[in-house]
Amino acid sequence: MAGSPADRRTRLTVVVALAANLVIAVAKTLGGLASGSPALLSEAAHSVADSLNEVFLLAALRHSRRPPDARHPFGYGKERFFWALLAAVGIFVMGGCFSFYQGLSALRRDDHDSPESYTAGLIVLGVAFVAEATSLTRALHQARGEQRGSLDPALRTVIAEDGTAVLGVTLAMTGMGLRLATGSVVWESAASLGIGLLLVYVAFRLGRDARDQLIGEAVDPELRRELVAFLLHQSEIDDVAELLTMRLGMDSVLVAARVDLAPGIDSERVEEVSMRIREAMADRWPQADQVFLDVTNAPPRAGL
Repeated sequence: MAGSPADRRTRLTVVVALAANLVIAVAKTLGGLASGSPALLSEAAHSVADSLNEVFLLAALRHSRRPPDARHPFGYGKERFFWALLAAVGIFVMGGCFSFYQGLSALRRDDHDSPESYTAGLIVLGVAFVAEATSLTRALHQARGEQRGSLDPALRTVIAEDGTAVLGVTLAMTGMGLRLATGSVVWESAASLGIGLLLVYVAFRLGRDARDQLIGEAVDPELRRELVAFLLHQSEIDDVAELLTMRLGMDSVLVAARVDLAPGIDSERVEEVSMRIREAMADRWPQADQVFLDVTNAPPRAGL
């Protein structure tokens, strides 16, 4: 249950992002209510959504490490993909939709807010920019340092959230600054709508990735070619008729192969050969913890 070192680093990255977003969400909300700025209120909703999503990601890191049981014999690795999908929905509903609402409603209001309140709001956004950029830098540093980082939905979600937050804060500051300079609310409304579009796009991308992994995504083509080459290199295997793979979690891959054994291997040795090959695959690729070999005389398929 403690998880791998990479999981512990990811958990720390998520905790850092959560702490930053909680502080920023409070500051943005107070600043938005004081100034009445739709762009600042949109950013407040964005930070609240990010905070809730980081709670989802912490739950994913915890629950995905539960060991297999009778009800879930392949383990709980896909929990991480499920919570990543919920995070994408949270970004869309709480962040994107609220930003659209703020942007459209601002056009119907004729508010005349004081420059002082907007100056305070800009200071809040400046502090938020520094905090979000710091969290993003940590997440990117971890992703670059770990080969598996780019595949981890929790880490990928943090990077997407922090990157979007930096862009969103920049849009909000630009909209507020232009409103102060021109007196037109159109600039701030456009900033809110831009933040909403940005959040909807990020939510779509994260949701699509999580959907693919929940449905059952194969390993990357390079690893698949390595698995086929490994099987064909075994002296007991004549051909590989079919190879099916599916990611079951961050460190778990299912491999199912239909193989044609070489002539002359009697039935008593089939189980021994299968066991040796499965153990050899697990030694070379530790993530291939679910390997199934089906001995068959079927003709090989094209494209392997």
